[in-house]
Amino acid sequence: MKAIEVVNLVKTYGAGETAVHALKGVDLDVFESELLLLLGASGSGKTTLISIVGGILSATSGNCVIRGREIVGLPQSKLPKIRLENIGFIFQGFNLFPALTTQENVEIALDLKGVRGGKAKKRAAELLERVGLKEKLKTFPADLSGGQKQRVAIARALAGEPPIILADEPTAALDSESGRLIMDLLQELAHEQNRAIVVVTHDNRIFDYADRIVKIEDGRISKDESNEQTDAATWMAVPSASVNIPQTA
Repeated sequence: MKAIEVVNLVKTYGAGETAVHALKGVDLDVFESELLLLLGASGSGKTTLISIVGGILSATSGNCVIRGREIVGLPQSKLPKIRLENIGFIFQGFNLFPALTTQENVEIALDLKGVRGGKAKKRAAELLERVGLKEKLKTFPADLSGGQKQRVAIARALAGEPPIILADEPTAALDSESGRLIMDLLQELAHEQNRAIVVVTHDNRIFDYADRIVKIEDGRISKDESNEQTDAATWMAVPSASVNIPQTA
Protein backbone atom coordinates (compact mmCIF):
# COMPACT_ATOMS: atom_id res chain seq x y z
CA MET A 1 0.00 0.00 0.00
CA LYS A 2 1.20 3.51 -0.80
CA ALA A 3 2.06 5.57 2.26
CA ILE A 4 3.23 8.57 0.21
CA GLU A 5 2.16 9.52 -3.31
CA VAL A 6 3.79 12.52 -4.97
CA VAL A 7 2.61 13.58 -8.43
CA ASN A 8 4.06 16.38 -10.56
CA LEU A 9 5.18 18.23 -7.44
CA VAL A 10 6.54 21.74 -8.03
CA LYS A 11 8.16 24.11 -5.55
CA THR A 12 9.29 27.57 -6.59
CA TYR A 13 10.84 30.10 -4.25
CA GLY A 14 10.38 33.73 -5.21
CA ALA A 15 9.09 35.04 -8.53
CA GLY A 16 10.22 36.51 -11.80
CA GLU A 17 13.90 36.58 -12.70
CA THR A 18 14.96 35.76 -9.14
CA ALA A 19 12.73 32.66 -8.85
CA VAL A 20 14.40 29.45 -7.72
CA HIS A 21 12.80 26.27 -9.05
CA ALA A 22 13.61 23.73 -6.33
CA LEU A 23 11.26 20.98 -7.57
CA LYS A 24 10.28 20.68 -11.22
CA GLY A 25 7.52 18.09 -11.43
CA VAL A 26 8.56 15.28 -9.10
CA ASP A 27 6.73 11.94 -9.15
CA LEU A 28 7.44 9.50 -6.33
CA ASP A 29 5.60 6.74 -4.47
CA VAL A 30 6.76 5.32 -1.14
CA PHE A 31 5.19 2.12 0.13
CA GLU A 32 4.53 0.63 3.53
CA SER A 33 7.32 -1.74 4.68
CA GLU A 34 9.81 0.06 2.43
CA LEU A 35 13.11 1.67 3.34
CA LEU A 36 13.90 4.18 0.62
CA LEU A 37 17.15 6.11 0.32
CA LEU A 38 16.91 9.54 -1.30
CA LEU A 39 20.20 10.71 -2.78
CA GLY A 40 21.27 13.95 -4.37
CA ALA A 41 23.88 16.68 -4.29
CA SER A 42 23.40 19.80 -2.20
CA GLY A 43 20.74 21.96 -3.86
CA SER A 44 19.21 19.04 -5.76
CA GLY A 45 15.82 19.41 -4.05
CA LYS A 46 15.85 16.45 -1.69
CA THR A 47 15.41 18.48 1.51
CA THR A 48 12.63 20.52 -0.10
CA LEU A 49 10.91 17.30 -1.13
CA ILE A 50 10.89 15.69 2.32
CA SER A 51 9.92 19.01 3.89
CA ILE A 52 6.80 19.09 1.72
CA VAL A 53 6.06 15.43 2.40
CA GLY A 54 6.45 16.13 6.11
CA GLY A 55 4.06 19.06 5.98
CA ILE A 56 6.72 21.62 6.88
CA LEU A 57 6.76 23.40 3.51
CA SER A 58 3.90 24.10 1.12
CA ALA A 59 4.19 23.06 -2.53
CA THR A 60 3.62 25.52 -5.35
CA SER A 61 1.58 22.97 -7.31
CA GLY A 62 1.11 19.25 -7.83
CA ASN A 63 -0.08 16.58 -5.43
CA CYS A 64 1.28 15.07 -2.24
CA VAL A 65 -0.95 12.42 -0.71
CA ILE A 66 -0.10 11.15 2.77
CA ARG A 67 -1.85 7.87 3.54
CA GLY A 68 -4.76 8.77 1.31
CA ARG A 69 -5.01 12.44 2.23
CA GLU A 70 -4.01 15.26 -0.10
CA ILE A 71 -1.98 17.89 1.72
CA VAL A 72 -1.14 20.30 -1.11
CA GLY A 73 -3.40 23.30 -0.79
CA LEU A 74 -4.43 22.61 2.78
CA PRO A 75 -4.43 25.56 5.16
CA GLN A 76 -1.29 25.76 7.29
CA SER A 77 -3.48 25.33 10.36
CA LYS A 78 -4.37 21.77 9.34
CA LEU A 79 -0.84 20.51 8.68
CA PRO A 80 0.32 20.07 12.30
CA LYS A 81 -2.43 17.50 12.95
CA ILE A 82 -1.46 15.53 9.83
CA ARG A 83 2.22 15.60 10.88
CA LEU A 84 1.34 14.48 14.39
CA GLU A 85 -0.76 11.56 13.19
CA ASN A 86 1.45 10.33 10.37
CA ILE A 87 5.07 11.52 10.46
CA GLY A 88 8.07 10.90 12.68
CA PHE A 89 11.15 13.04 12.03
CA ILE A 90 14.79 12.10 12.69
CA PHE A 91 17.29 14.91 12.20
CA GLN A 92 21.05 14.76 11.65
CA GLY A 93 21.55 17.30 14.44
CA PHE A 94 19.46 15.22 16.88
CA ASN A 95 17.54 18.32 18.10
CA LEU A 96 17.47 17.12 21.70
CA PHE A 97 16.75 19.50 24.58
CA PRO A 98 20.06 19.75 26.48
CA ALA A 99 18.47 20.54 29.84
CA LEU A 100 16.25 17.44 29.75
CA THR A 101 17.15 13.79 30.34
CA THR A 102 16.74 11.24 27.58
CA GLN A 103 13.48 10.09 29.13
CA GLU A 104 12.17 13.64 29.36
CA ASN A 105 13.12 14.30 25.72
CA VAL A 106 10.90 11.40 24.67
CA GLU A 107 8.14 12.40 27.07
CA ILE A 108 7.81 15.76 25.28
CA ALA A 109 6.82 13.96 22.08
CA LEU A 110 4.32 11.86 24.03
CA ASP A 111 2.86 15.00 25.56
CA LEU A 112 2.01 16.24 22.05
CA LYS A 113 0.03 13.03 21.62
CA GLY A 114 -1.86 13.63 24.86
CA VAL A 115 0.07 11.00 26.84
CA ARG A 116 1.26 12.44 30.16
CA GLY A 117 2.23 11.62 33.72
CA GLY A 118 3.12 8.09 34.75
CA LYS A 119 1.89 6.64 31.46
CA ALA A 120 4.28 8.89 29.54
CA LYS A 121 7.22 7.98 31.78
CA LYS A 122 6.55 4.27 31.31
CA ARG A 123 6.13 4.59 27.55
CA ALA A 124 9.28 6.71 27.21
CA ALA A 125 11.25 4.11 29.17
CA GLU A 126 9.91 1.35 26.92
CA LEU A 127 10.91 3.23 23.78
CA LEU A 128 14.41 3.93 25.07
CA GLU A 129 14.84 0.29 26.02
CA ARG A 130 13.74 -0.62 22.51
CA VAL A 131 16.62 1.40 21.05
CA GLY A 132 19.14 -0.04 23.51
CA LEU A 133 19.25 2.80 26.02
CA LYS A 134 17.61 1.19 29.04
CA GLU A 135 20.47 2.30 31.29
CA LYS A 136 20.43 5.91 30.07
CA LEU A 137 16.98 7.13 31.12
CA LYS A 138 18.30 9.82 33.46
CA THR A 139 21.29 10.80 31.33
CA PHE A 140 21.54 14.25 29.76
CA PRO A 141 22.41 14.64 26.05
CA ALA A 142 25.85 16.13 26.83
CA ASP A 143 26.84 12.81 28.39
CA LEU A 144 25.79 10.71 25.39
CA SER A 145 27.79 9.68 22.34
CA GLY A 146 26.61 10.67 18.87
CA GLY A 147 25.15 7.24 18.25
CA GLN A 148 23.28 7.31 21.55
CA LYS A 149 21.86 10.77 20.81
CA GLN A 150 20.60 9.53 17.47
CA ARG A 151 18.92 6.59 19.16
CA VAL A 152 17.17 8.98 21.55
CA ALA A 153 16.00 10.91 18.49
CA ILE A 154 14.63 7.68 17.01
CA ALA A 155 12.84 6.81 20.26
CA ARG A 156 11.29 10.27 20.23
CA ALA A 157 10.24 9.87 16.59
CA LEU A 158 8.55 6.58 17.48
CA ALA A 159 6.61 8.07 20.39
CA GLY A 160 3.42 8.49 18.39
CA GLU A 161 3.79 5.20 16.46
CA PRO A 162 3.97 7.10 13.15
CA PRO A 163 3.39 5.05 9.98
CA ILE A 164 5.94 7.22 8.12
CA ILE A 165 9.44 8.15 9.27
CA LEU A 166 11.52 10.81 7.52
CA ALA A 167 15.21 10.75 8.41
CA ASP A 168 17.61 13.48 7.28
CA GLU A 169 21.23 12.26 7.20
CA PRO A 170 20.78 10.06 10.29
CA THR A 171 24.23 8.43 10.01
CA ALA A 172 26.41 11.17 8.53
CA ALA A 173 28.05 12.20 11.81
CA LEU A 174 28.36 8.66 13.21
CA ASP A 175 31.11 6.07 13.06
CA SER A 176 30.45 2.87 11.11
CA GLU A 177 29.31 0.75 14.07
CA SER A 178 26.85 3.39 15.32
CA GLY A 179 25.58 3.92 11.78
CA ARG A 180 24.91 0.20 11.39
CA LEU A 181 22.96 0.13 14.66
CA ILE A 182 20.80 3.02 13.49
CA MET A 183 20.15 1.45 10.08
CA ASP A 184 19.46 -1.98 11.58
CA LEU A 185 16.78 -0.35 13.69
CA LEU A 186 15.25 1.59 10.79
CA GLN A 187 15.25 -1.51 8.61
CA GLU A 188 13.51 -3.46 11.37
CA LEU A 189 10.87 -0.75 11.69
CA ALA A 190 10.20 -0.90 7.96
CA HIS A 191 10.17 -4.64 7.44
CA GLU A 192 8.71 -5.88 10.73
CA GLN A 193 6.37 -3.01 11.60
CA ASN A 194 5.24 -2.02 8.10
CA ARG A 195 6.43 1.57 8.32
CA ALA A 196 7.41 3.64 5.30
CA ILE A 197 10.88 5.08 5.89
CA VAL A 198 12.61 7.69 3.75
CA VAL A 199 16.27 8.35 4.50
CA VAL A 200 17.98 11.36 2.92
CA THR A 201 21.67 10.52 2.80
CA HIS A 202 25.09 11.05 1.26
CA ASP A 203 26.46 8.08 3.24
CA ASN A 204 27.43 5.30 0.82
CA ARG A 205 28.09 2.97 3.76
CA ILE A 206 24.33 2.41 4.19
CA PHE A 207 23.30 1.77 0.58
CA ASP A 208 22.90 -1.97 1.18
CA TYR A 209 20.08 -1.31 3.65
CA ALA A 210 17.82 0.18 0.99
CA ASP A 211 14.87 -1.56 -0.62
CA ARG A 212 14.92 1.19 -3.20
CA ILE A 213 17.29 4.03 -4.05
CA VAL A 214 16.06 7.24 -5.63
CA LYS A 215 18.31 9.98 -6.97
CA ILE A 216 17.08 13.54 -7.34
CA GLU A 217 18.98 15.94 -9.56
CA ASP A 218 18.20 19.59 -10.35
CA GLY A 219 14.70 19.26 -8.92
CA ARG A 220 13.77 16.11 -10.83
CA ILE A 221 13.94 12.38 -10.13
CA SER A 222 16.74 11.13 -12.34
CA LYS A 223 16.95 7.54 -11.14
CA ASP A 224 14.58 5.23 -9.25
CA GLU A 225 15.47 1.56 -8.85
CA SER A 226 15.21 -1.26 -6.39
CA ASN A 227 18.56 -1.89 -4.75
CA GLU A 228 18.73 -5.24 -6.55
CA GLN A 229 18.52 -3.68 -10.00
CA THR A 230 21.89 -1.98 -9.90
CA ASP A 231 25.32 -2.49 -8.43
CA ALA A 232 26.67 -0.35 -5.61
CA ALA A 233 29.37 1.17 -7.80
CA THR A 234 26.72 2.88 -9.91
CA TRP A 235 25.31 4.65 -6.89
CA MET A 236 28.75 5.53 -5.60
CA ALA A 237 28.97 7.94 -8.50
CA VAL A 238 26.22 10.11 -7.01
CA PRO A 239 27.73 13.54 -6.14
CA SER A 240 28.02 13.71 -2.39
CA ALA A 241 29.17 15.91 0.41
CA SER A 242 32.06 14.65 2.47
CA VAL A 243 30.92 12.51 5.39
CA ASN A 244 32.50 13.25 8.73
CA ILE A 245 33.26 9.96 10.48
CA PRO A 246 34.48 10.47 14.03
CA GLN A 247 36.61 7.94 15.81
CA THR A 248 34.18 7.10 18.59
CA ALA A 249 30.47 6.36 18.73
